[in-house]
Amino acid sequence: MEIELLTGILLLCILISFAIGTPVGLALGGIAMIVGYATWGEGIFSILPSSFESILFSFILLAIPLYIYMGQLLTRSGIGDAMFNASQIIIGRVPGSLAISVVGVCSMIGAMVGIIGAGIMTSGSIALKPMLERGYDRRLALGVIMAGGGLGILIPPSVPMIMFAASTQNSVGKMFIAALVPATITIFMLVTYIVISCKINPKKAPMGTGIEATMSPQEKFRTLRDGLMSVLLIVLVLGSIISGIATPTESGAIGIVGAVLLAFFFKRFRWGLFKSAGLETAMLVSVAMWIILGATLFSNFHLMMGIQDMIAGFTEDLGLPPLGVVIMMQLVMLLLGFIIDEFIIVLMCAPLFTPIVVDLGFDPIWFGILMILNIEIAVQTPPYGFALFYLKGIAPPDVTMLDIYKSVTPFILIKLAVLIFCLLFPDAVMWLPNKIMG
Repeated sequence: MEIELLTGILLLCILISFAIGTPVGLALGGIAMIVGYATWGEGIFSILPSSFESILFSFILLAIPLYIYMGQLLTRSGIGDAMFNASQIIIGRVPGSLAISVVGVCSMIGAMVGIIGAGIMTSGSIALKPMLERGYDRRLALGVIMAGGGLGILIPPSVPMIMFAASTQNSVGKMFIAALVPATITIFMLVTYIVISCKINPKKAPMGTGIEATMSPQEKFRTLRDGLMSVLLIVLVLGSIISGIATPTESGAIGIVGAVLLAFFFKRFRWGLFKSAGLETAMLVSVAMWIILGATLFSNFHLMMGIQDMIAGFTEDLGLPPLGVVIMMQLVMLLLGFIIDEFIIVLMCAPLFTPIVVDLGFDPIWFGILMILNIEIAVQTPPYGFALFYLKGIAPPDVTMLDIYKSVTPFILIKLAVLIFCLLFPDAVMWLPNKIMG
């Protein structure tokens, strides 16, 4: 069967499956197996062992349960609340102050995790409850969690960045530095949007509704102390990665130990904490792992059928100017983000597109940052971005997918504006790494 026809059949089956409410992981994996069996016969089942092995024995994916467990420990011990209370005290009476602190804190958590799914689910475990309890608009609360948690792959250390650098033989350090300016611009624009939207509609973010509004000076001091200790835990985890002491997965274990020690220090530890946090972590990880497994089966089948050759041939036959080819690549990756996760996009597109980009005269580090920005947008874009289903997994039961679509739309547009800016002005991305590393 022609790869073009096969791709169309796969996409049509996905649309139908999602429309009738089939679970994401089951839909992706089942479609791959059914269509594969119809085209290949029993040979399609040969991809099952390797796919299962790549998921179950992945050292990188081990970070997901570790960081979610750390988030659950912080949440259930009350330390996560202290972190957000402290940040709101520091920010003061600014419209949307808690949402602003969520963007900052969730960005740090997402960076600590380095994986979009775990970043969003960990951030949501900590941040969603405090915002809803303070009467924040549900769509704003969900949107800032998606924006902050997803931003983690753009803030070093980032697992997709490491994978890009490894697969294209480029400098990881230079890529980390190149991401700092786009990340700073993105955070600034997100905060600006929150302040303006909450100023226009104050009902989105009621002011003075949190416990910090009635705190005594002594209580505020204790809250700031507790919040500072929580932030120091995140700095410790990030520092262990940046300094090379630990891998992202090993730093997750450090974070768990640190969360337990903080619970002891703040006299909030109880033995039932392990059980309740563990059960919730198991449920959240189960959702994530089934999605990853289904996506891996789907992606492996599509790769074996020759999707890379189809994309390469299509791109070369367009006859576009150099920048037009790069834009076309961005569109391809954006579409891929609807059906596969960030790891597969990097592993599939980085070795395929980067040599073409270099031949066209562009810097591979610049293109790598564009790819990370694009992936961050793609996996969060309605209707079938993968991160949307991670967010649905931690949202209250009465939140519909339409609510999630509406909540993430303005934040997606902001990140799209940053991508376009970096695409049109490469020097904004490369100035800092060139200055520091040459």
